[in-house]
Amino acid sequence: MQKSVTCPHCKRSFKQFANPVPTTDVVIHYHGRGVVIIRRANPPLGYALPGGFIEEGEQAEAAAVREMREETGLDVELTGLLGVYSRPGRDPRQHTMSVVFVGSPRDPDAIKAGDDAAEAAYYQLDALPSPLVFDHAAILEDFRRHLEGARPLAPIEPLR
Repeated sequence: MQKSVTCPHCKRSFKQFANPVPTTDVVIHYHGRGVVIIRRANPPLGYALPGGFIEEGEQAEAAAVREMREETGLDVELTGLLGVYSRPGRDPRQHTMSVVFVGSPRDPDAIKAGDDAAEAAYYQLDALPSPLVFDHAAILEDFRRHLEGARPLAPIEPLR
């Protein structure tokens, strides 16, 4: 969406685009242990899937792998695309659009909280912590449907 903005210094009007900010999340799943959930260290406080912002010039898949290392200490192999979540109110801070992947940890015991995560741990889908922030409860429900065979994963682009 385009909007007209006036410069406070020169008073000239110019056009500015107001677009959603790209982010990525990963449902890290390890059979027998469950999914990785972090406790957020920054507002909005609560529990969430690990994830973060895609940097300019960064491939979404590369951002997902980077964010998982930063927040959970895990080196993750992405196995597919669960979906893109872009509802305007999904993040109370700003309009974001998240590319959500599914992945598995190469070393599940390497989990440790870092960066924006105060804690990182595995949880079974039927015993998730509360409150889950953003729209992560809906994302995890979509993942549950995937495990039941009702929602396929889309292929991902190889890392370059």
